Amino acid sequence: MNAPIILTAEMGKADQAWANALRREHYPAERNVVDAHITLFHHLPPAYLAEIKSRLSAITQEYPKPDALVSDVMLLGNGVAFRVLSEELLFIREELVSHFQGLLIPQDRATPRLHITIQNKVESPRAKALHKALSRGFSPRPLSITGLGAYYYCGGPWERIGSWTFRG
Repeated sequence: MNAPIILTAEMGKADQAWANALRREHYPAERNVVDAHITLFHHLPPAYLAEIKSRLSAITQEYPKPDALVSDVMLLGNGVAFRVLSEELLFIREELVSHFQGLLIPQDRATPRLHITIQNKVESPRAKALHKALSRGFSPRPLSITGLGAYYYCGGPWERIGSWTFRG
């Protein structure tokens, strides 16, 4: 496979179902070709697949599930997302940044704004209306992060490479 590799933080089943339901409800149907996700890296070179898989296996065996919180609703301009706060997940990501130094595109070298997008590529007024509706009565909530996932980016739906579960 020659497609770039995307790395994500995998959510627990209940949180995945919650995020997917919101995404199905609010994301334009013709563009909603992947499940809700938390992107950690947007573009790793496929030539390094064996090394990527090996490192994901090692790091998930080394660390327990990171604590995470859905902290607030973010307006993305033409979409809406939930901000995810997790110092532990950011630490794990930094470990991966150190390991993959030299392979990362500029976007993946930058500090990420962890989030779960539930609406994108809509008109700004529609996004603002959803942001307002979801913000009303929003309370921060814990988020279960169970592991890391790798996918080939194939332009449309992603092709799953595998997932690795955190210990504990």
